[in-house]
Amino acid sequence: MAVLGYALLAIAVFVIDFIIKNYIEQTKTEGKTESVCGDRLLLRKYHNRGAFLNAGERQSGLVSVLSLILTLGATVLFLATFSFRGSRMLRAGLALLLGGAYSNTYDRLVRKYVVDYVSFPVKNQKIRNIVFNISDFCIMIGALLIVLGSANER
Repeated sequence: MAVLGYALLAIAVFVIDFIIKNYIEQTKTEGKTESVCGDRLLLRKYHNRGAFLNAGERQSGLVSVLSLILTLGATVLFLATFSFRGSRMLRAGLALLLGGAYSNTYDRLVRKYVVDYVSFPVKNQKIRNIVFNISDFCIMIGALLIVLGSANER
């Protein structure tokens, strides 16, 4: 797949999450929870003013700047993979990671918080209270693919 295909993957992640976040913002009330997907997911609106698990919420400006720097750095790395024989897995991982990173960074810079909206109905209350968005999942999956794709390069 050419650079355009991977770029479209990143853009698709951004657009899909952007649409869902706007829907959540317009239709859901913060603090209310509803079960969806046959009670397999919990839908709730949550404004995360920090990084993962609200880390750094009191330094949201610093979190935003770091988010922007890391996203731009990952973009440079992504583009650099096309100047050598980077694996498809590595490039796909970077594309997923970038789509999610741009989405969450956009939120931090424009909304001043990241819109999270899905959690899991597990018995452990600490895990149940963690709220994610599609971008978070794409960042995690992308990071895993980057590690696996990098290992295949050796």
